[in-house]
Amino acid sequence: MAQEPRIDVETRAQGIRSSLSDEQGEQIADAFGWQGVWFSAEQDGDADTRRPETTWELVADRPHQGVTAKGRAAVHLAEGHRTLTRPLILADGFGYGPSDLDALWGHFNTPYQDGKPGFLDQLRSMGIDVVLLGFNQRHTYLQANAAVAVTCVQRVLAERTGEAPLVVGGVSMGGMVTRYALARMEADGLDHQTDKYFSYDTPHLGAWIPLVLQQLAYLHEALQPPEGGEPGQAELIRSPAAQQLLWGWVDSADFSGPVTANPLRQEFLDDLRRVGWFPMRPYKLGLANGLGTGIGLDLGPGTPVFDLQSADLQLTARIQPDGGTLENVGTIKLGPPVWTSATSHVAAWDGAPGGTLDSWGRIADAMGLPIHERLRNSCFVPTVSAIALTRDPYQWQPDLYKDLRDLPKDETLLDAFCCDTANREHSAVSKPLIEWFLEQLAGW
Repeated sequence: MAQEPRIDVETRAQGIRSSLSDEQGEQIADAFGWQGVWFSAEQDGDADTRRPETTWELVADRPHQGVTAKGRAAVHLAEGHRTLTRPLILADGFGYGPSDLDALWGHFNTPYQDGKPGFLDQLRSMGIDVVLLGFNQRHTYLQANAAVAVTCVQRVLAERTGEAPLVVGGVSMGGMVTRYALARMEADGLDHQTDKYFSYDTPHLGAWIPLVLQQLAYLHEALQPPEGGEPGQAELIRSPAAQQLLWGWVDSADFSGPVTANPLRQEFLDDLRRVGWFPMRPYKLGLANGLGTGIGLDLGPGTPVFDLQSADLQLTARIQPDGGTLENVGTIKLGPPVWTSATSHVAAWDGAPGGTLDSWGRIADAMGLPIHERLRNSCFVPTVSAIALTRDPYQWQPDLYKDLRDLPKDETLLDAFCCDTANREHSAVSKPLIEWFLEQLAGW
């Protein structure tokens, strides 16, 4: 039987603030540099913002854990349309706080090729109405935001002219939210009238943020607590959405124990199984920002990324080692060790093929540290996760580097998928993915 992946803090950080002088605490906190919520990458793009024909305020059709989520939808009608006729719903992804629907438009409509319209404008020229779905709290429970997605689907059906079926999906977490929403509607006997479901670099089997960076976010927050009601550096990591999406998760800088034994993630997976795991009616499409060849990133397991050495301060953080027992991933010393962390039986996730996040690069920039270009990005959504490989998300992961070419049909829970031609930034708009997706919609 495989050993349980775990992390161990060898020198406790608990009470670190009281055990250090103010000067020492500030010295460590200042070394990190990055203020605000860590890992909350926002959408960017060069496309001009288009004013939607209408915007809907949405309220979840039911609460989850006492949370009645809210959201907004921006309706962009196709060329020549005066009413919703052939609707496609695109749900926003993982992040902290409210969705920015203008930024979502700008990101997905930035041309991926000179002389070619953006993706969303191409949809509109095909006679497809684009409904961008956002959430007031992207970081809340997936089930809560899925209830907003249910409301959005029902509003689209009520506003639609004619009987054209829907296309429903989302980017990143948005693909999970809409997956759950459609499956839940089927389980409840509600007709969603959706012909195609799509997920754009969605973590069907889980996402990954380096464990050591999660811990450093908590540590930074403990040393430099937020003021005036501002969210802390670890606010996104401790959020319900992060707990439900991340395969490996820690709850503090001090945490020692299994990194997969997360009650909120288990509860969400149980809920997903209860409603059918995937919606059954739609044809299911998946797009992955990572390679399907099994070739990952050039990140040597255990490589030091941050190695800050001064007369009285040492701060080291490493690329996730590949397995092993008590493999060091991070150290802080002010003379004697203040904090050290090690993992056991954790796979080399950072270098897996998949959609990437520039967490290492952003923190290095904030710390004012030089960093090799190849170390800036690490895997966020492994390709095997984005294509919904038929594996139990809780028993993962021997297949991170699996070659997915010529994959037998019963090895994925999707009906069709497309992998990118490089390991690109998570949610990146690329020609191979967009043109494949447009081909899938051509006959609709």
